Amino acid sequence: MPSLPQNPRRSVRAIEWLNFFLADVQTGLGPFLAAYLASSGWNPARVGFALTFGGLVTVAAQTPAGAIVDAVHRKRLLVAINLGVLVCGALLLMGRLSTLSVYAAQFLIGGAAPFLGPSVAAITLGIVGASAFDWQFGKNQAFNSAGNVCTAVLIALISLKFGYRTIFGVAIVMATPALISLLAIDGTQIDYARARGASEAEMTDGGKKVKAEGLSVLLKDRVLLCFLLAVFLFHLANAAMLPQLGELLSKDNPRAAAAFMAACVIVTQFVISICAAPIGRISSTHGRRPLLLLGFGVLPIRGVLYTLTHAAKFLIGIQVLDGVANAVFVIVSILVIKDLTQGTGRFNLASGALATMAGIGAALSNTVGGLLIQRLGFSASFLGLAAIAVLALGLLWLTVPETLGAGRANRDATPSGLEEAA
Repeated sequence: MPSLPQNPRRSVRAIEWLNFFLADVQTGLGPFLAAYLASSGWNPARVGFALTFGGLVTVAAQTPAGAIVDAVHRKRLLVAINLGVLVCGALLLMGRLSTLSVYAAQFLIGGAAPFLGPSVAAITLGIVGASAFDWQFGKNQAFNSAGNVCTAVLIALISLKFGYRTIFGVAIVMATPALISLLAIDGTQIDYARARGASEAEMTDGGKKVKAEGLSVLLKDRVLLCFLLAVFLFHLANAAMLPQLGELLSKDNPRAAAAFMAACVIVTQFVISICAAPIGRISSTHGRRPLLLLGFGVLPIRGVLYTLTHAAKFLIGIQVLDGVANAVFVIVSILVIKDLTQGTGRFNLASGALATMAGIGAALSNTVGGLLIQRLGFSASFLGLAAIAVLALGLLWLTVPETLGAGRANRDATPSGLEEAA
């Protein structure tokens, strides 16, 4: 195996800031799009169809994107290309809004987004190695959530003063520091085999050629399949909760509901930014399973609490639980995938499958929640989603053991100088 880089500090710092600025770009293209289209005269049905189209493109691309990230050697170039695609989507949205331009933008944005997270995770793994990936990935997510918070506040202020169209200008401008951060990563320090989770025994020709296990290895992994099913159920329960709460509050006071939703998003991302790095460190010493059970366990509690109060200050406080659950999921789920695929060379493919299951669950969540509201009311819907969350927790408890240490013999040592970079 090629020797590890002696001083990855500069590249590690660049990866962290890349996460921050990528969050800036994607936040500017995501949560505010519905408000922009509505303010431009689109009716709710047209807005819903456009957002659904973009979501379906993303879900369809997740698993293939993971396979492509596994196969491509020049992962920085892959990030740069998809960053450019996002900018093209933003430019389309800044122009004259037509059905064709909006759907074309959604196709570009939905198709590019699935490549960015896996590519950055692969670059991180390729530089720091498996043994240091846990806490470094946690730090990456802390920077990502901090970027989400900063951009949400910035966009809220700019859109109030200059209008919604400027939101996409923010996304375009933020692409420049993202590209600078990407170029600051030393490409020679990215080990291709390590970046896809290959073992030392599977590397030949000085690491230039890597033999990856067949897909049947993943399909035969019962723990992996059960974990993916639990992830599906988690997002089936989780995704609709906050939008439903906003819908409930907007019935009487739409302006207050909009401010409340912004506060909830900021609280959630702020909690993630604080918890992300410690979660990465804790998971590497105390294991993945306790944290996963915690993250899955707070979701049904949150669903029940939503039925007990409509006071804004208490509801915003409940969002702390949402932040904890999402921080645990975003970080620890990838670490579980890394554990289960270590030595197979299929880390990014499995990560794409994870994102696909999460996306399908989230897409169906609003449908399930909406049907429950229509037939039984808001409280029954929250309790129904909480019941699905209990099912996810039970499946996780019964079928997914501790994965820390899986493939430990194949893990890389922490690169010299990396502790200093922490």
